[in-house]
Amino acid sequence: MSLGAYDEDEHERREQKTSTVDADFDDAREEYRGTIEYDSGDSAEDLLDTFEEIKSN
Repeated sequence: MSLGAYDEDEHERREQKTSTVDADFDDAREEYRGTIEYDSGDSAEDLLDTFEEIKSN
């Protein structure tokens, strides 16, 4: 079979594979509780100073 040739068996196999629906999963949403902390690091001015220093090297 050449590249790009129509393969009816492959077409049927893919059609069957995509037409089935997997419904074996839990549809309930998880509820998460807790806290999140973000460390923003240096201030914007400190970051710009560091950038200028790197850029000048």
